[in-house]
Amino acid sequence: EVQFVESGGGLVQAGGSLRVSCAASGFIFDDYAIVWFRQAPGKEREGVSCIGNSGGSTYYADSVKGRFTISRDNAKNTAYLQMNSLKPEDTAIYYCAEDLVCAEPGYNSRWYPPFSSWGQGTQVTVSS
Repeated sequence: EVQFVESGGGLVQAGGSLRVSCAASGFIFDDYAIVWFRQAPGKEREGVSCIGNSGGSTYYADSVKGRFTISRDNAKNTAYLQMNSLKPEDTAIYYCAEDLVCAEPGYNSRWYPPFSSWGQGTQVTVSS
């Protein structure tokens, strides 16, 4: 079963930093890109970032560019999203999923992963 477990969320003050993790299982991790999405209450899912299977290609939404950094450790089957200079509008549940390759020009709210389902996510709350 293709599965992701997100962790590392929490409460942080505006301007602070947080790193969320995505532990994957059930597939050959380094064959696939990893995508981070987020969803705030009552709002649609938003594609945040993507990293290619080897880690050499990355994508960031304009709203997080320059503040967030995506990475992966293929030996650990884990992807990360380092979030710096956090803003209250970053408050959301953060999810990860797989894709064949990072989409161009990016992801929309209607996108679903090809093999997995959306997991539990991890809550990130940024206070003002």
